[in-house]
Parts: sequence; structure tokens; C-alpha cells
Amino acid sequence: VAAGARGENIEHLKLRLEARPPTLLLFTEPSEPLPEESKPVEMPFHHCHRDPLPPPGLTPERLHARRQLYAACAVCFVFMAGEVVGGYLAHSLAIMTDAAHLLADVGSMMGSLFSLWLSTRPATRTMTFGWHRSETLGALASVVSLWMVTGILLYLAFVRLLHSDYHIEGGAMLLTASIAVCANLLMAFVLHQAGPPHSHGSRGAEYAPLEEGPEEPLPLGNTSVRAAFVHVLGDLLQSFGVLAASILIYFKPQYKAADPISTFLFSICALGSTAPTLRDVLRILMEGTPRNVGFEPVRDTLLSVPGVRATHELHLWALTLTYHVASAHLAIDSTADPEAVLAEASSRLYSRFGFSSCTLQVEQYQPEMAQCLRCQEPPQA
Repeated sequence: VAAGARGENIEHLKLRLEARPPTLLLFTEPSEPLPEESKPVEMPFHHCHRDPLPPPGLTPERLHARRQLYAACAVCFVFMAGEVVGGYLAHSLAIMTDAAHLLADVGSMMGSLFSLWLSTRPATRTMTFGWHRSETLGALASVVSLWMVTGILLYLAFVRLLHSDYHIEGGAMLLTASIAVCANLLMAFVLHQAGPPHSHGSRGAEYAPLEEGPEEPLPLGNTSVRAAFVHVLGDLLQSFGVLAASILIYFKPQYKAADPISTFLFSICALGSTAPTLRDVLRILMEGTPRNVGFEPVRDTLLSVPGVRATHELHLWALTLTYHVASAHLAIDSTADPEAVLAEASSRLYSRFGFSSCTLQVEQYQPEMAQCLRCQEPPQA
């Protein structure tokens, strides 16, 4: 009896298992292969990304900038050592001033090379924009270091003008000054950057409205190389002044005061030559509107998109001189297609102004927006 009961239970269990859906059977093969786990793939075009994911490492432009800085740094270091020796033998403060400027240039170029390497690090959840602004910080350190060294040398030149207890070796000064001019010409040639081609792409280096036709490209290039090039131009100007003073002292030793005078005058010129770079760096660090990108043209471009009634919370800023960012709220009609408005507005910002990143929020237009304080445009600076 017990054996018969066990047999009935086994038959009953088999019937229950067969009645279940095939996907719940434990020991049966599925009739269709299970779908594989989806993996993220890079799509050729995404609704919110105009450009594909950039490859890791330095861009071609930054690789070229790094080669320029390597070459200029090597030339600068060699001729700096020569000027230190020549200035010591000639007892010339002007030569030592030029050598000190070369030392500041070496330090600034090494800092720029470090910032170029740092800028290749990928974005993180803490540094969401990546490390692009390290290039701007490197340029700021370069300018500040030159100003500090120049201030010290201006003080020494002033002391020499008050006290004439020094002697200048005209021959050694003339030879060293001639070599310094050649060195600065060589570095200026290495660091010279031709203006980028006129571009309106999303990675364009400079903005120019399409309606205004072609214009002359602006020589921006890499920020660090640009700062180093400005330094070299200031040093080149000073080197010509030192050369003129050395010629005068060589033929007229009694006019040795030309040494501190040339140091004083051309150090001031070197300070003035760095003012544009310092202005651009401070504008970036203060989250100012990118140079040559106006608030009104961007606003008018957004308002010209079909379906856009108003725009507010418009913000324009830059991570570097060539990496521009924009964000805005677009108030649209109830009949407008939000996706179409978003696509058209983004396309116009990318093509007309060369923004590297645009973040636009689309929302329904409300009459109350005209009286909202936060929806008003910012006043003129």
C-alpha cells in the first residue's frame, strides 16, 4: 500500500511540473536563447552629443604645443646659462636681467608642460569638466613669476642709478647681448603660432558670426604656448635694448649708466607685454563671457529659433581660451516640438559661435515670466 502511495505521489508531482511554464522548469533547455546582457556601445550620433567621445591623451594641437615648449625650453636653458656666465664676466646688470627673464621663462614653460600633462586626465565626479583649466592656471603662474622677477630687477636697476660704483666690461657685454638676441629670435620662431583656420565647428577656436562674412583669424592657439610666446617677445625687446646699450658702452665706457637705464625701461615693456595674457586669464577665472562672444548675439540667435518665445538663465563662460560653454532656459510655445527646438537651438550655437559644450533646458512659456526677476536679463557691465 505504501509503495502504491509513493508511486501516486511521484506521478502527481510529474503532472504538476509539466503544467508549469517552460521558463520555470529547472532541468529543461529553453526553447529560445536568453537575451545577452546589453553593453554600452558608442553610437555614431547621440541626441545630446554633437561630437564623438574624444580619444584619450593629448589632441594634435596640444601635442604640437608640447613639442614647441620642449624645444623652446631646451634653447632657453642653454642660452640662460650662457648669459649668466657672460653677465658675471661683464659685470652687467642688464645681461643678468635678461638671464633672469630667461630663468622665469624656463620655469613657466616647465609649468606649462606640467599643465598640458595634467589636462589629459579624464573627467571625474569631482572634476566634472576635467583638468582643462590647469592650462589657464599655468599661464597665470607664468605671468606672475615674470612680474615678480622683473620687480626685483627694477629695484636693482634703481639702486645702480643712485650709486655709480660699478664697472662694465663692454666687450663681454656686447658678445653676450648679441647671443641673447639670437637666442630670443630662435625661441620666438619655435613658439610662433599661426592663427587657427576660420572655423564655426563645435571645436572652433574662435567665434565669428556667419552673417558678417569671413574675417581675419585671431592668433590664439594653445594658452600656455601663447603666454610663453608673449614672454619671449618681451625678452626679445629687452635683448635689443641691452644690445644697443652694450654697443654704446663698448665705444663710450663713460656712458655705463646705459646698463641700468636699459634694464629699467625694457623691464617695464616686458611687464606691459604680459598684460593682455593676464587680462584673458583673469577673465576666464572670473567665469566671464568668452572673448569675442557677445551676450546679445547668443540671445538673439536663441530667440530666432522657431517656437522660442523667451530665454533666460543664459550663462556663457570658458574653461580655456578655446573651450567655450553655454547654458540657457528656452521658453517655447505650447504648440512647438521641444525636441525640434532643442536640436535647432543647439545646432545654431555650435555652428555660429563654436561652443564646445551647450546645455539647454526647454520649458513651456508662461506670461508670468515677463515679471519674474530671475527671468530678466543681467544688466550691462
